[in-house]
This record gives sequence, structure tokens and C-alpha cells, in this order.
Amino acid sequence: MGLFAIGDLHLSLGAYKPMDVFGGKWENYVEKIRAGFSKLGPEDVCVICGDISWAMDLEGAEPDFRFVGALPGQKIILKGNHDYWWSTAGKAKARLAAWGIDHIGFLHNNCFVYGADGNAGGAAICGTRGWFYEEERGGAHDKKIMAREILRLEASLRAAGEREKLVFLHYPPKYGDYACAEILELLERYRVKLCCAGHIHSAGLRLCFEGEYRGTEHRMVSADYVNFQPVKIL
Repeated sequence: MGLFAIGDLHLSLGAYKPMDVFGGKWENYVEKIRAGFSKLGPEDVCVICGDISWAMDLEGAEPDFRFVGALPGQKIILKGNHDYWWSTAGKAKARLAAWGIDHIGFLHNNCFVYGADGNAGGAAICGTRGWFYEEERGGAHDKKIMAREILRLEASLRAAGEREKLVFLHYPPKYGDYACAEILELLERYRVKLCCAGHIHSAGLRLCFEGEYRGTEHRMVSADYVNFQPVKIL
């Protein structure tokens, strides 16, 4: 049993949305994703850090969810900035159940426990979409988005109790000269061991931060950064 992470599958099996504009790595990327997941077994868990599907609604996302559901292992997904199909986690859960798609959980105002023995121990999988300077427009709406994401992340961390906490975000909280102080403060306060994020592609990857910062190890798991192979976390 292993815990893995990857971000930004950017599936478009129900519509035409080419990804090769982000570089040659994205050629035949669906098959690369399938091959990357082939190393997982049925008991493994993979967190997918947002941007699952380009679909504009749940109906359009059905082929993409069927693809994800058929990949080996248990999948836990969180919202990315391009997941326009996402209205509420509850509606998405209900629709997947109606389609007969299982092995997919939604990380949203909650946490998942990995490696627990009964009700004790284990590590807590926490997370939310997060915040990035691209969202900044200088208005009240920005503050509302930021406050909402902070509340969601803290709700997830609180749900973890005293367990070791691992955080998965879509937006990296530290990137080049940018630092999201509010999210980094939460990671430090809740003694988060590891933070994985995606969102960044192509030339922007050269500015990604990886390493320890204020007691938390940061990793970039965008699909093209990790060659479309889920990264083993535990």
C-alpha cells in the first residue's frame, strides 16, 4: 500500500482541448498517464491535485471520470482553477455514484486518513485549491476567495486531529519570489510535514520551489513536471 500524488491531468476525452501548446511533453499525454498509473496497485492511494478535466459541466466530464475511475488504486481529487465542471462536491459524488464510478473521493472541507489501524494512527490527507497571485485583481472578491480557501484548508487540518498532516493544494503556496503568507502560516501552525501542489507548467516550472520551508517539505507534482507518473509520498 502506497500513497502517491500527481496534478493537472487536464483530460478532455469528451471534447477537443489540445495540450501540446504546453510543449512536446504533452504529446500522447493520456497514454502517458495510463502508463504512469500502471505501477499502482488496487490498495494504493493517489491524490490528484486539481485540473482533472477541461469539461464545462459534469455531463461533459463523464468520459474523463470514467478514465480516472478505471485507473488502478483509490483516487482522491481536489479542485483546480480549470475544473469548471465542479459545482459542489456533493453533486459530483452523487453523479459518479449514478454512473457506477467508484474509487474516487473528494477532498473538500474534510480529510482522509491513510494507513490507519482501525480508528488510531495514520496520516491525514488534507487540502483545498489554495490561492495564487494570478487570482489577485485588487477587489473585495479576491479577499472573499482568499478567506474561503483559508477556511477550507483549516477545516481540513482540524478534521485531522492529532494525526500527522500532509497537505495537497492545486496552487503552490511558494513560487519564485511569491509566497502566500496566509497558507504558509497555516502549514507552520499545524506542523504540516509535506505540501504537494501543481498548476505550473512548461517554462514556469523553472521557478518552482522544492525543499523545506518553515518546517514543511514542498513538492511540485504537475503532470508534465513528474513525467505523468504519480510520485510516491509514503
